[in-house]
Amino acid sequence: MGDFSFKTLEYTRPDFENIKKEIEVLTKQVKNAGSFEDVQAAMNTVEELSSKLETQAVIAFIRHTLDTTDEFYEKENETVDNELPLLMVNLTEFNKGLLESPYREDINREYGEELLKRIQRGLDSFDPVLVPYMQEEAKLTNAYQKLMATAKIDFDGQVLNLYGVQKYFEHPDREMRRKAFKAYSDFYNSNEEKMEEIFAELVKIRNKMGKALGHENFIPLGYLQQGRSDYGQKEVAAFREQVRKEIVPLCSKLYEAQAKRIGVDSLMVYDEKFIFPDGNAEPIGDEAYLVEEARKMYHDLSPETGDFIDFMIDHDLMDLVNKPNKASTGYMTSLKDYKAPFVFSCFNNTIGDMQVLTHELGHAFAGYEAMRHQKTSEYFSPSTDICEIHSMAMEQFSYPYAEQFFGDKADKFKFAHLQEAMTFVPFGVAVDEFQHIMYANPELTPKERTLEWHKLEEKYMPWRKYNEDEFMDRGGFWYHKLHIFLYPFYYINYTLTTMGAMELKKRFEENKDQAWEDYLNLCRAGASKSYLELLKVANLSVPFEEGSVAKAISYPKEVLLSEIEKMNS
Repeated sequence: MGDFSFKTLEYTRPDFENIKKEIEVLTKQVKNAGSFEDVQAAMNTVEELSSKLETQAVIAFIRHTLDTTDEFYEKENETVDNELPLLMVNLTEFNKGLLESPYREDINREYGEELLKRIQRGLDSFDPVLVPYMQEEAKLTNAYQKLMATAKIDFDGQVLNLYGVQKYFEHPDREMRRKAFKAYSDFYNSNEEKMEEIFAELVKIRNKMGKALGHENFIPLGYLQQGRSDYGQKEVAAFREQVRKEIVPLCSKLYEAQAKRIGVDSLMVYDEKFIFPDGNAEPIGDEAYLVEEARKMYHDLSPETGDFIDFMIDHDLMDLVNKPNKASTGYMTSLKDYKAPFVFSCFNNTIGDMQVLTHELGHAFAGYEAMRHQKTSEYFSPSTDICEIHSMAMEQFSYPYAEQFFGDKADKFKFAHLQEAMTFVPFGVAVDEFQHIMYANPELTPKERTLEWHKLEEKYMPWRKYNEDEFMDRGGFWYHKLHIFLYPFYYINYTLTTMGAMELKKRFEENKDQAWEDYLNLCRAGASKSYLELLKVANLSVPFEEGSVAKAISYPKEVLLSEIEKMNS
């Protein structure tokens, strides 16, 4: 790896044709192998080829999202999007050779049984017939992302992007909040037709992909793409119902208390982010200050996180400042050749900035550890229903350090952050149920789709009021959630993993050393086990089992209701 900086990393377009030829040769080597050593040598070479290719593809992707108007990286990203599905045809043949190999037991002994199971799931979710659909899907998702990234909203004498205007959702002046939310809403309303077209095509294409693999629609394929092996739609539906019974009533209480606290008769959507009458907690410094405080925090938290944050800062592996034409998102990705995570965000001087320094860096820390403890890159990143435990638990572990970031407003941060962890969950399960409805009912018109979202808001967010915003009131809010467009069936993971994060939070308060050991073991395990097995690694409950949601939220519920009582006394 050596000394490197992301800004100066050289990008070279991968030679896709040559890589395909090399994989064809290696496939023959596996099929004609006379020993396990021959198979392992081929596996190692494919891993090396894949790592180099993925690293270059990720560099192009990051630089494209840093400036979505940069034509060079936009075209490179498009090229990668077109070529990767074609390359998957060759990789599929190689992986079939591994599954049919007489040395399967040797592979299991060397890497554990999960590797071939992951390979089988990959084969179950791909067929060469999908290639043109995948290429078209990438074009559509890029179109949506560019539409969001290039948003220009005239507000308060400035031209703002989506992250910039959201800062005003926490403004102390209620009229300013109302106008800001209306400006945000108007952007989506004015682009409704474009978004309708993009999503309608995505539903059509994804359902064709599902049917091409023998499914009734896209949903089973969506689950396979998320790497789900030991639960399905039935379990997820049972979890959503637990949320409706246990968390929705709690959120109603939290918002009722908030309305009284900020002095409004009826809490409107533009009031939801305004938690305290004298204003919300805000970070007390700029990006450089926050990053330096994050360095101190991670050094204090553990030796492992100290090494990690130094690596991230020293190698320029974070881009956090909000800039024009920067993609309106936050993510962590990996540069495998360098065993280096990369974190991307758009700071806007809200508590969300602190969440990036814990949530996305939680993902990054887990990747950093797995890349240093697992034998194969197949195990570097588990399915997303585990990955989000890494990030959300790290958010909770940061609470003792809140004063470094928020000064005398630290308690405000902790309350607001914990409340949002709870109030988010009903929205998260609504996003999941919405997607199930969309792919199961592709004949719905655009306006009927939006009506379905309106119904889900009534079911999971009965407190939600839009104050005569016609577009939002009829269900337009779903358009802003990029996961619905870009990452189908991902969003439920945030809610499932909230349960695990809350269990770790309680454990961290009771026995920090034990909680950290469980968390570190989970990070280092990567994807080497299945979802349910990884929960056992961290001593966590299964969120689908009846009563698990009530158990997981019991501690944060107690904390929040106790804090509300203190505020009212």
